[in-house]
Amino acid sequence: MTLKELIRKNRSIRGYDETRRVSREELTEMVDCARLSASSLNIQPLKYRLVYEKEEVDRLQKETGWAKGLPELTLPHEGMCPTAFIVICQDTRIFESLARFQKDVGIAAQSILLSATEMGLGGCMIGSFGASSVRKALELPEYIAPMLVVAIGKQAETIVLTEIEDGESANYYRDENDVHYVPKRKLEDIIL
Repeated sequence: MTLKELIRKNRSIRGYDETRRVSREELTEMVDCARLSASSLNIQPLKYRLVYEKEEVDRLQKETGWAKGLPELTLPHEGMCPTAFIVICQDTRIFESLARFQKDVGIAAQSILLSATEMGLGGCMIGSFGASSVRKALELPEYIAPMLVVAIGKQAETIVLTEIEDGESANYYRDENDVHYVPKRKLEDIIL
């Protein structure tokens, strides 16, 4: 699969096959891809909490908010939750400023998700969570700051990319069959 094919296939998944568990080894491989990615000034302040045991996955799921662009829906639907998470954290003993490494968090998350996609899995970056409640749920020390929660699992929903005209809404939506549509601006409309 080419990089462009991986990127097209890598969508924000909000519906998972709960019968497909994700192993510690698979999560470790995803984190290894993040570890090898670029880091600002090569400081590497990010640490990763692997969440794959069902009880802990369920506990963390309760601390996350999903699909704020579709407030009329509760996602994931009942019985379609992810079976693992990777919580990207910053070790404040390495570097205290959380704002300084936001780019690193994005780079790491994309590397994790592309790795998951290559494995036949998928995921979703979740920024809607309370850092202190996640820290408490996972029993993390105070110097470990949760920065982003990445859900991981086997995709169990249909997602369709569509092109939009300049000026049209880029808001994602679902149809009556629960198909998730992701509008994308045309290439010629984004190149300056």
